[in-house]
Amino acid sequence: MRYSTFGKIGYNVSSLGFGAMNLHSVSLEQAGDALNYALDHGINYIDTAAAYKNSEVIIGETISHRRSEYFLATKTGKRDYASAKEEIERSLERMKTDYVDLLQIHYVNYVDEFKQAMEPDGAYRAALEAKAAGKVRHIGISGHRPDLLTRWIAKGQFDQVLFHLNLAQPFAGRELIPKMRELDMGMVAMKPLSGGFIQPVDTAIRYPYSKNVHVIISGMVSVEEVKMNLAAIEEEVGAAEAEQLDLLAAELGTHNCRRCNYCSCPVGIQIPDVMISSRVREKFGLLPKGDGFYQRNKEKILSCADYEPCKEQPLCQQLCPYQLPMQRIIQEAAGYYA
Repeated sequence: MRYSTFGKIGYNVSSLGFGAMNLHSVSLEQAGDALNYALDHGINYIDTAAAYKNSEVIIGETISHRRSEYFLATKTGKRDYASAKEEIERSLERMKTDYVDLLQIHYVNYVDEFKQAMEPDGAYRAALEAKAAGKVRHIGISGHRPDLLTRWIAKGQFDQVLFHLNLAQPFAGRELIPKMRELDMGMVAMKPLSGGFIQPVDTAIRYPYSKNVHVIISGMVSVEEVKMNLAAIEEEVGAAEAEQLDLLAAELGTHNCRRCNYCSCPVGIQIPDVMISSRVREKFGLLPKGDGFYQRNKEKILSCADYEPCKEQPLCQQLCPYQLPMQRIIQEAAGYYA
C-alpha cells in the first residue's frame, strides 16, 4: 500500500480509500466484514456522506471501536447554515464519534449552489463553527464540474477536493489537479469504475493510481471487492504503463461528459450514464452492473428516436454546458440491444 501526506492536512493516508456509499445494499455483517478487512489490510481512509442512506450508521455500528485507525470523511448536502449544522450533528451521532477528520460540502455543481453555501448564512459557516468546536478538523468540497471547482478553490477556503477521475473521465487532470497541487490540497479521486461501467477493473483503478492523487475512493461492499481493489495497486505504475493508460483515457474520454447532471431527459434517460459508458461499451463491453443499467433502461433508450418534441431540437442538448451531441450518442446506444 502506498501512503502519502494528505497535502496541507498532513495526515498519512492510504492510496486506496473505502467508499461506503453502497453498504446499504448488503447485510450489516457483510458490510462490517468488508470495513474491518479493509482496516486490517492498510486502508485508513473511510468516505461516506449523510445522503448515503444508512452508511454512516453502518460505520458507527461496525468500526467506531477502531476510530483511531482511520481518517473519516463525510459530507453535508445542505446549503443553508441551520440545516447543515443539524446534519453535521446527526452524522457524528450516527457514526458514534466526537469528530470527523473531514467534512465536505457535497455535490456542488452550480454557481448559485456554491454562492448559497458560502453566504454568511450558508453551509460553510456551519462547517467553520463545527471546526472551531473540534467536531470537524478539515473542510473540503465535492462536485462534478472540474472547471468550476478549479475556480472555487482559488481563494484557499478548502483543504481538500473530491472529484471524478477515471479512464472515461480524465478531465480533472487538465486544470483541477494542477491547481490542487499548487495549493497543497488533499486530492481524492472518486468513481474509478464510473459507477460500475469501466473494465477491466484492475486497469481502471491503475489509471487514477498513476496520477499520484492522494486517495482513490472505490465503492466496496464485500471482502472480495476489497481484495480485488488492493490487488490492483500492489505494484507501482511504470512510465510505459502510464503512457498506455493516458492513451486509453484519451480514447475513452472522447464523449466529454463530466456527469454534471445539467441535462434533463423528458423520457427519463439517465444521459450521463449513457454518455460516459459509450466508448467503454464499444471497446471492452460492460461490467455486470453496467449491463444491468442498460437492460433496465432498454425501453427508455429505444424511445429516444421516436420522441416527437425532440426531433427538431433535442431538449437535453439545450441544457448542456459543453454542447455535447447527446441525442446522437443515445440513439447509437440503441444498437446495444441489436
